[in-house]
Amino acid sequence: MNPPHPLAQRLQQPRALLAPGVYDALTALVAQQAGFEAVYLSGASIAYTRLGRSDIGLTTATEVAQTLAHITDRVNIPVIVDADTGFGNALNTQRTVRDFERAGAAMIQIEDQTFPKRCGHLDGKGVVPVAEMQGKLRAALDARHDPRTLILARTDAVAVEGLDAALERAEAYLACGVDALFIEALRSDEQMNRACAQFAQRVPLLANMVEGGKTPVQSAAELSERGFRIVIFPGGTARAVLHTLQGYYASLHAHQTTRPWQDRMLDFDSLNAVIETPQLLAQGQRYDASAR
Repeated sequence: MNPPHPLAQRLQQPRALLAPGVYDALTALVAQQAGFEAVYLSGASIAYTRLGRSDIGLTTATEVAQTLAHITDRVNIPVIVDADTGFGNALNTQRTVRDFERAGAAMIQIEDQTFPKRCGHLDGKGVVPVAEMQGKLRAALDARHDPRTLILARTDAVAVEGLDAALERAEAYLACGVDALFIEALRSDEQMNRACAQFAQRVPLLANMVEGGKTPVQSAAELSERGFRIVIFPGGTARAVLHTLQGYYASLHAHQTTRPWQDRMLDFDSLNAVIETPQLLAQGQRYDASAR
């Protein structure tokens, strides 16, 4: 019998796992170097950075899988990946799970929105029937090559059908055998407490922190006290980078040089230190017969 996945073992700890949002191998590498134990590959952030577009179902499973593979090739911490709606029906969901598992996903998140989906903190969402989502989840669980790959079920029903219905959906999804639950866009401390009271002692619950979104932003420590076991800040990285880029480009356009901005940048050598260029070149020399 295979030992539990390291991520599953980590989720047994009482302290919530804080997973920052990433959107490529570089952001994942910097997160690992900062000391994070896991990262969250945000579908919204892939849309922002690869397409320059909103999170409204425009990204494809292939784009996410390619991004995921680059990340897992570069870092050795678990990656939780946003698989949106599974990118189709139950059979599409199975293909998505197999592709993402091959690309190195530790946990795969599947939501119950209608397609095309949209960011969980945008208005105008729809949700599929409970039975349809249960079919997708059972398909996802069956598709895993390694039963230790974790499946996270997300419901967006709070905004569409209300909290009571969302909790009922979460119960139905848990009954399918999923490994974790995500009740999206909880509106208040009271709603978060109700979700935790119902589920926190039975399954890891994920809290999604979106700056300016529907859910009150709190620290991982505060959310851990409530009972959440996974805390993500999925789009914070993209928002921070965008804010910096706006200032950088404005300065370069105004001054026609990067000189005024250089105290807020890494220089050439510092960047190469972060991405470990000296180590990579040394590794290459091991295979260079002319250098022997």
